[in-house]
This record gives sequence, C-alpha cells and structure tokens, in this order.
Amino acid sequence: MLLKPYKIVTAGSQQCNFYLTDCLDLFKQLPAQSVDVIVTSPPYNLGIQYNSYSDTLSRAEYLAWSGTWIAAAARVLRPDGSLFLNVGAKPTDPWTAMDVAQAAREHLRLQNIIHWIKSIAIERSSAGAAAGLTRDLAVGHYKPINSERFLNDCHEFIFHFTPQGSTGLDRLALGVPYQDESNISRWRGAGEGVRCRGNTWFIPYETIQRRDRDRPHPATFPSRLPEQCLRLHGLKRIDVAMDPFTGLGSTAVACARLGVNFIGADLDETYLAEAVTRTRDAYAARAAGTAGATATPATLPARAARMRKAELTSAATKRLAGL
Repeated sequence: MLLKPYKIVTAGSQQCNFYLTDCLDLFKQLPAQSVDVIVTSPPYNLGIQYNSYSDTLSRAEYLAWSGTWIAAAARVLRPDGSLFLNVGAKPTDPWTAMDVAQAAREHLRLQNIIHWIKSIAIERSSAGAAAGLTRDLAVGHYKPINSERFLNDCHEFIFHFTPQGSTGLDRLALGVPYQDESNISRWRGAGEGVRCRGNTWFIPYETIQRRDRDRPHPATFPSRLPEQCLRLHGLKRIDVAMDPFTGLGSTAVACARLGVNFIGADLDETYLAEAVTRTRDAYAARAAGTAGATATPATLPARAARMRKAELTSAATKRLAGL
C-alpha cells in the first residue's frame, strides 16, 4: 500500500510533499534513480532530546542504521545526483561525523567535504585593507563550552556524496567576488568577476528570541545551508530534491524559495506541522517578492534555464502525483 502524504504544499507547478513516516518506508516506494539531490541532517546519536526519537543507540546500532538509510538513499539517487549529508559531533565524541561518512563508503563516493562555519573570528590585520574593517571581528553563534580540555565547537561537516564521484557542479552559482580584480585576467574562467567559494561556508544561525517558539527543534540547520547545496548542484538540473529527516523543514523552505519540487519525511508530527507552515510562508514570501536575493537563480542562462525548468517541473509533477 502506497503511503499517503501528510500534507502537500503547492505553488503553481511546484510541489512540496511531506510524509509522516519513517524515511526507510518512504525510500521503499520511491522509484530507483528518481531523486536529483538529497540534503539532510540525520540524528547524530549524541543523546539529543527529540520529541519522538531515541538518540541513544549503541554505536554499532547507530552505524548499522546509518548504512541502511544511506544505501536506500543511494538507490533513489540519479546517476549524476548528490547527497549532501550534514553531521555534527561533540567534544567528548569527535568520531561521530567521520564514522557516519565511513558508513556511506560502500554505497557512494565522497566527492567533496564542506565545512559549515557557524562562528568565526577575523583579525583586522589579516582581513586586508580592502575589507574595510575598523576593528577585529567576531561573527556567528555557537554553544560555549565550559572546559579546560576542549575548544568551542564552531564547525560541522557537510559530506558531499555522489554515485560515481564525477557529478558536475555549478561552482560559480555560489561565486564570490575577487577582492582585487587587477590580475584576474590571468585566471581561466575569471571573466565573470567571481571565483569558486570553496569548501568553507560561513552560515550563521539566525538570531532568535525564544528557542521554544522560534526554533522548537533541538538540532536544525539554517535554510541557507540547503539552499547553497542546491545551487551548487545546479538548479537547472534539479527535478526533485529530498530530505528524509525533514525536521522543521529547512530543506523544504529552501526548495520553496528556489522553485524546486520537494519530498520529505519525519517521524514527529509536531516538527512536520511546523515544516509545512514554514514552507507555506516561504511560498507566500516568494509570491510577494519578499523572499530576498537568495530566491533568484541569477547565474542560470535565462531562456535555456526556463525551458529546462518547465520540462523538469512537468516530469516531476507527474512523478510526485504517482507516489
């Protein structure tokens, strides 16, 4: 029996389908090679207090489970697809992220390692005169650690897995301007005035007033993170994106902003209901023209991108309707 969506949120020809279920059950009903991009952050098994999930499996159980869902994800990825896997750790258990990456090794190729920087300190002297800093700068948010052994943890991994390790990327979709353009003519591909951002992404959490109201999930990432993953993969090649651990719906929100079809699952109805609300709000903001610059895929060749997007959207709508 096919699973029925918990909610379907639409805007024009785009759909976001949310399933209140275990992601393994949802993976089973998806056709092979039917998803272009997966951006997700599974439970870290660090004892985090979720509403409906025990985050305290034994190490062996957790890694076996990780291998199971990653194998299911690999089955549904297209041959040129991408799995962006965000995994964190804690100072007393620093191997978690790397162990999960190893669990994926027999199913997918590790193509890139991206470092999500949540907080960073920059000395004025190191930034250079072009930065215009008047003092040393410290930006971002982190959980302070009261310890004589460990440093504050201001970073998490994003492992970029692909079926063959050869998936092409739109590297300049996240391009950053050259600070000094006087010599860029010597570099191939520098004609657009931007360079590849590289594998360090500074993405701070949004400031919140109350955690229980503004971020009622103990471990979520900002929507800008999946947005950058989707852009990097290449928006013109994305038919359907997925987050098997939807949580508060950061990936769904990114998809709504970018006009990408989405499939997501979560075990917790409270989280999923919030994800649906946030996605509807993102669609409404996009329709009102207030979603901001991040909602416009400016790097796509305009006419070709629109034509390709129309083709992909039509195919995706038919496929989603059959789930």
